Amino acid sequence: MADEKYIEYLEQFLTENRKNLFNKVLKERTRHFTVAIEDIFQPQNASAIVRTCDVFGVQDLQVIESKYSFYASNQVAKGAQKWIDFSMYNKRDTNNTLDCIENLREKGYKIIATTPHNDSCLLQDFDVTQKSAFFFGVEKQGLSDDVMKNADGFLKIPMVGFTESLNISVAVAIILQNLTEKLKKSNVDWCLTDLEKREKYQDWLEKTIKSIKKIKENYYSKIINE
Repeated sequence: MADEKYIEYLEQFLTENRKNLFNKVLKERTRHFTVAIEDIFQPQNASAIVRTCDVFGVQDLQVIESKYSFYASNQVAKGAQKWIDFSMYNKRDTNNTLDCIENLREKGYKIIATTPHNDSCLLQDFDVTQKSAFFFGVEKQGLSDDVMKNADGFLKIPMVGFTESLNISVAVAIILQNLTEKLKKSNVDWCLTDLEKREKYQDWLEKTIKSIKKIKENYYSKIINE
């Protein structure tokens, strides 16, 4: 929960420009769409996906680590990992992909497998009114059978060349750019709730202020002594 008094206390350590930037970005954030990546082992691709989610306002990224570990390089992600939320699925002795799918379904998401195969919906025809989680896999192997068997729908980017696949980070960028633009022109209430915005605002304040641990201790010490 957002603590308004705490937020007001933290704001004194930021410039007006910084606070205005946070509020401007928050107005464009959405949880109507989310991205799920399955065993993406190349740091450059993983980092580019993180950056893409931030650029197009997708607040949440689901990371499935059944075979390989996820790593976002700050050099490529450009610090974007600070501003989005990660849900990690990397437990042993469990099916992390199915756990991810179940969790997203409980939150009302349709499971959309991105694949050039099957009878996939073309990108330009996708219904943006449905709350959707877009699943991406590695280029050669693609998504696992668990995703393909449990998907509510399939999505593909129209391609007219000899190759039938794109680099995963490029595919994520094309899909998010197209669908978030279409979403914002629709009548869908795609924004974060006011409460979600305040919670993220507080989170971002903490992440951007130097010596936040000491500042936080001073604040709560002051509260206790009042």
